[in-house]
Amino acid sequence: MTGSLLVLLPPSEAKNPGGSLLPKIGSFDEELAEPRREIIAALGRLFANGSHTNLEKTLKVRGPLLGRATDATRDLLEGRARLLPGWRRYSGVVWAHLEPERLSAAQRRRILVPSGLYGMTTAEDKVADYRLKMNSSLAPMGNVAAFWKPYLTPVLLERFSGARIVNLLPKEHEAAFDLREINRVVDLVTIHFVSHNGQGAAGHAAKAVKGLVASEILNGRLDQLESFRWQGWRARRSEGQLLLVAPRP
Repeated sequence: MTGSLLVLLPPSEAKNPGGSLLPKIGSFDEELAEPRREIIAALGRLFANGSHTNLEKTLKVRGPLLGRATDATRDLLEGRARLLPGWRRYSGVVWAHLEPERLSAAQRRRILVPSGLYGMTTAEDKVADYRLKMNSSLAPMGNVAAFWKPYLTPVLLERFSGARIVNLLPKEHEAAFDLREINRVVDLVTIHFVSHNGQGAAGHAAKAVKGLVASEILNGRLDQLESFRWQGWRARRSEGQLLLVAPRP
């Protein structure tokens, strides 16, 4: 996919329910089939032998949300999980402000989504309702991002050599890739979201801006991002880096 422009965007913890039982071939099904089976097998062992506390710790959720997470995982393990395209499944702040329904299918296929369960998909690929974060620890592989790293890095390099890839990932998802190695083969542009004093920015507004910026990029405006403004947020370059800077409180 030489010459293509792609965006690395995180999934959201918030997910819409429902979908279809009909399977559909995904973009990375062949390359990632075996590690996906390993993840599913590990989840199966966790649910067969793990305590309530272990489920909470591994899935990183408690209370009513744990009930939904365990039900969704059991559906997955028993082969009855319903599937939705990623752009319809993910419903968090980033994805709401991306407004993927306004993008074409071709644009959504240029969104690469690292995932604790799937390793990597595009926003058009169908995914289940699931709960497994990249910074979780899942026996016997340990840290989920570290498990995926030796699989995702070569897949990305082989598929997208010569492409331009914009990295909008938080640290926990970046850990699933060898970004230094990737930067040798692709034009990797990492955008940093920072507070007015230069520290990393988080929270609802930072996520909203990330979704808006992703939309700008997918609509061909990466090179015009320095003019981006939204509710006091602005883009600027500093020491060769592109920053999205939050307003002063």
